[in-house]
Amino acid sequence: MNKLFTQLIEKRGLNDDFLHPKYENLTKLKSVIKDTDKAVARVKKALQNKEKILIYGDYDVDGVTASTLMEEALILAGVKKEDIDIMLPDRFVDGYGMSSRLIERAKEQNATLIITVDCGSRNFDIIDELNVLKIDTIITDHHECEDTLPEAVAILNPKRKDIEDHDLANLAGVGVAFKFAEALRDAGLIKDGQEKWLLDLVLIGTVCDNMTLIGENRILCYYGIKVLEKTRRKGLIELMKNAGIKSIDANSIGFQIGPRLNAAGRLDTAELSLNLLRTKSSSEAAAYAAKLEQLNSARRTEQREALNEINKRGIIDGPVIIEAGKWHEGIIGIIAGRLLETYKKPSFVLTEVEGDIFKGSGRSFGDFSLANALEAVKGSIISGGGHAAAAGVKIARKDLYAFREKMTEYYNSLKLKDQTDFLKQHAELDVTDLKELSFELLENLKLLEPFGAGNEEPLFRLAGVDIVDIKHLGVDGKHLRIDVADKDNTIIKCVAFNAPEEWFLLAPDSKVNLVIHPVLNEFRGVRSVEARIVDIDKNFDF
Repeated sequence: MNKLFTQLIEKRGLNDDFLHPKYENLTKLKSVIKDTDKAVARVKKALQNKEKILIYGDYDVDGVTASTLMEEALILAGVKKEDIDIMLPDRFVDGYGMSSRLIERAKEQNATLIITVDCGSRNFDIIDELNVLKIDTIITDHHECEDTLPEAVAILNPKRKDIEDHDLANLAGVGVAFKFAEALRDAGLIKDGQEKWLLDLVLIGTVCDNMTLIGENRILCYYGIKVLEKTRRKGLIELMKNAGIKSIDANSIGFQIGPRLNAAGRLDTAELSLNLLRTKSSSEAAAYAAKLEQLNSARRTEQREALNEINKRGIIDGPVIIEAGKWHEGIIGIIAGRLLETYKKPSFVLTEVEGDIFKGSGRSFGDFSLANALEAVKGSIISGGGHAAAAGVKIARKDLYAFREKMTEYYNSLKLKDQTDFLKQHAELDVTDLKELSFELLENLKLLEPFGAGNEEPLFRLAGVDIVDIKHLGVDGKHLRIDVADKDNTIIKCVAFNAPEEWFLLAPDSKVNLVIHPVLNEFRGVRSVEARIVDIDKNFDF
């Protein structure tokens, strides 16, 4: 085992259970949520009576994978495919959660049982209406609950206030759906082991929903990688082929698979991604994957044009960025995130949706909670809410100025210390011998995949290395390559894509500190270990 890797796992306190998780160590849902038996019993009743079941999901990757998983679990349990319907909300019509259109869909399909995935815990009114129609509801969800719960048959949500804190609270919506599939297996409805083939969906939904990848999620995603590597889903096979994915890791899932699946719900309808995951036809899979490729390309174009427009305006000086315009509603959250990354400030991006009404999406970090901020300025908004790091808001045009003023006033009232430190990425280990950045290290690091919250990709510090050469790369010269050498004159190539302007001011024959992560580079059949530059610090003494 590589010396650096040994130091890394010792520093992180990782043991063999983390490096090689055991599937049998997964937690049973019924040991945490008593409603599990009620949910299983209701599915048994539906199976016996040949009832119509409607699955209601969400339009993001977590919701789409969870919807697909729930359908497959029910089919494995014996429910006929023709007795199952899936409905996903429309981002632009329904918004998040159970929509009133669900009631009409249930009546049209003669459904007597609704099973939600990734939503439902706060939809009291809709569930009350369904109860009046004698349509039962099983909720599987992972979002925050109120003190009281809807009158559903069962609520499988590990964030219920009436259960003790548990690692299952870190599950994505698709993770909770999988836990229900396990319960159906334990009840004898699903043959033991068949549920494992659902883990590719769990992996994708969990990583793309940015869930903490330790504990229960660590086990699920560890085996999810193994399943995705040999997935039978024709749609995923085509999507990964179009994306040029050669290996399954956190980057290929989060930056290749996820954006393509999300593009449908952002610009069109999430039904497209759902159909891609469900299809058994190779020709359909190719068509769906091609359409998602087009939508993802269109999403990138719209995103780039919007960012260019905002940057040309010049960011108004202030602690919180608030930009309003006419952009596609499906990309405003991404734009807010990009502004945060670029300017290191909490950001709101608002787009005109109807008349004089603007809909916005916010992103934040550190000690500035968007949920608290929106509560503090509620007099200047129509509605709003969310989490500390991400939130949504609706504002009347006439209140835009007041919203900006009150948000600035609230931020300043907190007297926060320098928040940019929260955005800095810190190295875990210093590398004094560049030979340790080897193929063996890369192989060892694969044992930690997938990386994510709670299990971040390791960063290493090349301290006091000598700059041997500097090159500008790319057609527009925005990429940077720095060749550095250690005291034994071992050289490694370090690359930064879209590098900050100040990095180009570095000169050969000087010393520098680099924060990097090692990567495998393959070019014309030649393999080498290189480094991706995360940060540079040249202000120190030797």
